[in-house]
Amino acid sequence: MKAIQTYQGKRVIVVGLAKSGFNAAKLLHQLGAVVTVTDQQPLDKNAEAQELNATGDYVVLTDEQTPDQLDAGFDLMVKNPGIPYDVPIVKAALAQKLPIITEIELASEINEAELIAVTGSNGKTTTTTMITKMLNQERPAGRSAYAGNIGIPASQVAASMTPDDTLVLETSSFMLLGITEFHPHIAVLTNIFSNHLDYHKTRENYVNAKMRITMNQTADDYFVVNFDSEELVALSKRSQAHVVPFSRTGVTQDGAYEKDGNLFFKDDLIMPAAEIKVPGDHNVENALAAIAVAKIEGKSNAAIKHVLTTFGGVRHRTQYVLTSEGRQFYNDSKATDMEATEMALKGFKQPVVLLAGGLDRGYTFERLVPFFKDHVKGIVLFGETKNLLKEAAEAAGVATIEMSENAETAVPTAYAMSAPGDVILLSPANASWDQYPNFEVRGDKFIQAVEQLTGKKEEQ
Repeated sequence: MKAIQTYQGKRVIVVGLAKSGFNAAKLLHQLGAVVTVTDQQPLDKNAEAQELNATGDYVVLTDEQTPDQLDAGFDLMVKNPGIPYDVPIVKAALAQKLPIITEIELASEINEAELIAVTGSNGKTTTTTMITKMLNQERPAGRSAYAGNIGIPASQVAASMTPDDTLVLETSSFMLLGITEFHPHIAVLTNIFSNHLDYHKTRENYVNAKMRITMNQTADDYFVVNFDSEELVALSKRSQAHVVPFSRTGVTQDGAYEKDGNLFFKDDLIMPAAEIKVPGDHNVENALAAIAVAKIEGKSNAAIKHVLTTFGGVRHRTQYVLTSEGRQFYNDSKATDMEATEMALKGFKQPVVLLAGGLDRGYTFERLVPFFKDHVKGIVLFGETKNLLKEAAEAAGVATIEMSENAETAVPTAYAMSAPGDVILLSPANASWDQYPNFEVRGDKFIQAVEQLTGKKEEQ
C-alpha cells in the first residue's frame, strides 16, 4: 500500500456504509483523516456502524442523511456509488463545491499494483473473473486479484497489493462518476445498453459515465473495446489509449475475434469457441475481451485455453454446477428478468428443462414464447408468476409443464422429465423476493437440492 499524506488531518464524510463505505472509512482513518460516517439504516440494525462506533475513532450518524450534517465542515465526501447525486445531502455538497469521490478513487490512490478496470452493461463480472484467472497463470511473482463491483471492496484489496501484483476492478457507471485521477493501465468496455436511466436520467449521461473509465489513460495504456457495436467503435475514438478491439462477428481482425468457430488474437489461433466451458454467445464475447487483456499481458495460448476450458462461470450466472446421469445442471439464479433468461436459453444447443418463476411485477411473458419454442422441452414453474409463465409455455407448445412449490422442490421434478444429454437450467426470469431474500439464496438452495438429488458435490 502506498504511504500517502493526502488525507492527513482532512475532515471527510463517508455517505452510505455497507461494505465499500465501511472499508473506505477504515482506510481514511488509517491515512490520518478525521472521519464522519452517515447512513440511513438505524444503529441497532447496522453492524458496520456499530463496529465503527465502538472504536470511538469516528463520528457515526445513523437513521437519516440530511444536508445539515455537512454543517460540521468537510474537505471531502466519499459517497456510496448507489446513492444518486440528486438526494439532498449530495445536492448540498455539490452546491458547496465539496469534492465527491467514490471508493474506487480512494483505492486507486493507495494501490501499488498494475490496475486493470472493466466496465459495461453486461458481462462485467464474468470478464473480470476470466481476466483475473488468466493473469494468475504462468506468473513469476505476485498475484492477480479482483475487487470492486464484483462484491469485494476495492480499498480492502488495494491495501494488500504490491508492485508485483495486478488489481482487476469491476467498475459500474455509478462508481465511475466518482473518479478524478483513477488511471487503469488497461480499461475494458464490454458493451453498452440502456441501463440505469432512473439514476443517470438520460442515455447520454449513462454512456458518458461508462467512458470515464478511459478519461485518464494515455498513449502508454490500452483500451479494449467491443467492435461489434458501431457505437462503441465511435466512442473508442475519444480515448487517448491504444485501442485493442474484440469482435465475435469478425468485423475486425486487429485484436481478439472469432472466425469460423475459432478464437484468435490477431493471426494467432487460440482455441475453438465451442470449448469454452460457459455457454452462450455473450460468453464468447466475454472470453474475447479477456483474451485481449491476457495477450497484452503476454500470456500464452495454453494459459488462456486452460482458463476458458475449466472456468464454470460466476456463481448464479449461468454457472455450471455438475453432471449426473448425462444431465448437466446450470444455476442462472441471477436471471431476474426475461432478457437474462433469453440469453441463457440461447446459449444451449441441447434440449433444456427449465426451472422458472418468482416475484410478480405485473408483466406477462409473451416475449419468452419463441425462446421456449426453440429451446425448452419441459418446464417446472414456481412462485407468484407460475401461472403467467404457464400461459407462455402453453403458447410455445412446451411438451411437459409442471408446477412446484419453489426452486428446490422443482429439481426432482425437472430431473424426472429429463433424459441423458439434456440441460436442467434454473433461469427464473423473475426476482426472488416472493420466496427468497435474494437471488443468491435462491441459487444456493437450487445447488443444494441438486447435490441432494444426485449425491454429488458442486464442481468448482
